[in-house]
Amino acid sequence: METIKTLCPYCGVGCGLEVVADKKQNWKVRGDRNHPSSQGMVCIKGATVAESIRSDRLLYPMMRDTLDQPFRRASWDEALDAIVNRIQTVRSTSGPDALCVYGSGQFATEDYYIAQKLMKGCLGTNNFDANSRLCMSSAVSGYVQSFGSDGPPCCYDDLELTDCAFIIGSNTAECHPIVFNRLAKYHKKNPNVKMIVVDPRRTPTAEAADLHLAIKPGTDIDLLNGIAYLLLRRQAIDPEFIQECTANFSAFAEVISSYTPEFVASRCGITVSELETAANYWEQSQRVLSLWSMGINQSSEGTAKVRSLINLHLMTGQIGKPGCGPFSLTGQPNAMGGREAGGLSHLLPGYRFVKNDEHRTQVEEFWGIAPGSISPNPGRTAWDMIVGLETGDVELLWIAATNPVVSMPDLERTKAALLRSPFTIYQEAYYPTETSAYAHILLPATQWSEKTGVMTNSERRVTFCPGFDTPSGEARDDWSIFAEVGRRLGFAEHFAFENSAEIFKEYAQLTRGQPCDMTGLSHEYIRQEGPQQWPCRENEPVHPANEAKRLYTDRRFHTPDARARFSAYHSRGLAEPPDPNYPFVLTTGRLYGHWHTMTRTGRTEKINQLHPDPFLEIHPRDAAKLQIKEGDLLEVRSRRGKGQFPAKVTKAIAPGTLFVPMHWGSLWAEGAEANAMTHSASCPDSKQPELKACAVQLVLVGAEVAAEVAAEVAAEVGEFNWAKSTLAVTS
Repeated sequence: METIKTLCPYCGVGCGLEVVADKKQNWKVRGDRNHPSSQGMVCIKGATVAESIRSDRLLYPMMRDTLDQPFRRASWDEALDAIVNRIQTVRSTSGPDALCVYGSGQFATEDYYIAQKLMKGCLGTNNFDANSRLCMSSAVSGYVQSFGSDGPPCCYDDLELTDCAFIIGSNTAECHPIVFNRLAKYHKKNPNVKMIVVDPRRTPTAEAADLHLAIKPGTDIDLLNGIAYLLLRRQAIDPEFIQECTANFSAFAEVISSYTPEFVASRCGITVSELETAANYWEQSQRVLSLWSMGINQSSEGTAKVRSLINLHLMTGQIGKPGCGPFSLTGQPNAMGGREAGGLSHLLPGYRFVKNDEHRTQVEEFWGIAPGSISPNPGRTAWDMIVGLETGDVELLWIAATNPVVSMPDLERTKAALLRSPFTIYQEAYYPTETSAYAHILLPATQWSEKTGVMTNSERRVTFCPGFDTPSGEARDDWSIFAEVGRRLGFAEHFAFENSAEIFKEYAQLTRGQPCDMTGLSHEYIRQEGPQQWPCRENEPVHPANEAKRLYTDRRFHTPDARARFSAYHSRGLAEPPDPNYPFVLTTGRLYGHWHTMTRTGRTEKINQLHPDPFLEIHPRDAAKLQIKEGDLLEVRSRRGKGQFPAKVTKAIAPGTLFVPMHWGSLWAEGAEANAMTHSASCPDSKQPELKACAVQLVLVGAEVAAEVAAEVAAEVGEFNWAKSTLAVTS
């Protein structure tokens, strides 16, 4: 039996998988021991991924005129003609900026690239954004502002070379388990290696730490500046690196002078001793590796948090060397590939920017389109698309490979906006999802097992992913759907691709000379040589697949003067802090087994057995005040919405903070949608919403009803007694 080597389609770790068919042509999955990123390890999601690939599939196009009508089956020609006609009508009456596409880190790089060529090149609007906006855009913005370019500078080999792992805003053990497995094994074997975990929850990640800093939500910058204050006071810095390789240090030093240990400890809700221990670990380590994810990125201060963390590396010279550096853990399997291909509304392929005149010209010339075809204005972000539906400025919304009716913030507002959409196309492999209820046209897409392309993981490693299963029903690859629409709109010469290998060949040439140069890569090269990290330039010597590549080893950065930039940020705290009416901070996150909105994992029996229901974590002190017991049904209310969850009373959550998992939508647990409570306030630089924290109140379900009934009874008794007394007087 043939063994197919591919990549897990879940998180950004990018684990290698081997897939084989049994005698009944059922697919079996195991870890690929030769994949340099995962070394044969696999978590429950990867191990069970084949169980869901044929369940509840969208098999053919479906259409309806209005959302209150049932869907009817349609042919591909009918569906595509309707889409093309609507695009032409909107372009002629309202202009291209009334068109929007919302894509996904589940795309292959080839899908991303063709969508950019269609929207930004041929149609002349930058209104393509992806769910990576909700995931990693603060990391992108932080890297660009500090280093002059996106791109994590580290690699997974650094996990086994570091002296100190500083994990902040990431429950790595559950959300990136294979990364954590590598780190935990190394940490256990090397008692001198330290692990610091910063998280309001005592997660499985925090359980393994030498130091757990359970800071108050929203005080990350206070903590990071407080560590910087101590390092500077002790002169535990690298003055030569600062002098020769960085800029803006004096402004940074002035800001952190306010963050004394006593002030920081009070703000963060930790002790001075804990803060000093964190600084001691950093000071005593020659190689500090910081790891972060959504807890940093999903914030109204997301970019500032990322850059404040990078500041610590710059002041100590901890970058460009084995075992150290600031390492963003990507959320989705190809969020990195999307960033490389220009898959956010302010980007162009090859780490270029729509606002940069030279970058637009380069892409226009490469694509062979007229000068000025690419708009100089950044397009709508994911949330801007929702606002555009509210105002009527967005007249066509095309959603692909994502489920925003569960994942977007402020869900009631999101749903109301989608109901106003004049024309929504939904391109998806599964049916139903929560979002399918808001679509006018459904297009069946192939998924991971049926399509061929490449994906890039968190360490910039590009893996070839061959299709190995027959497409379900009439499903088509995402790129082929975008390309066919482009051809029918009159741009046939720009979409004359026979397969995804031809697409990647063109795209790789567009990365020439860029930080993410992939001109040395092709489908065939990666298939033969194994997964490759970029940069991988044409005509360079062949690098073994297991050879790690780090960025900035020459201490030169992608800024005009080749110097990295210190930032100088004061902490602003939460966009919506708690108050007497909403006294708790609600935070959300992922669980080990489930993935995003459960489109796959909700259809996987073993994972549903592991995580059958949503829940709410509450500290025993808070539970006692409200007379809440384990398993009590609680209603969580914010200023925007509410949800009901059974209580999980645990010391693993900080007092005043609540946690609910973000996975369950209405298909899987009615009324338990975490994002019904969250708000849309976002980072001014990255435009990433603060999905990690909002102010809420708690009500014990049943207690409020009982109180209302008691009040009604009391009122009735009072009226009865008053009537009796009146009767007695008159008689």
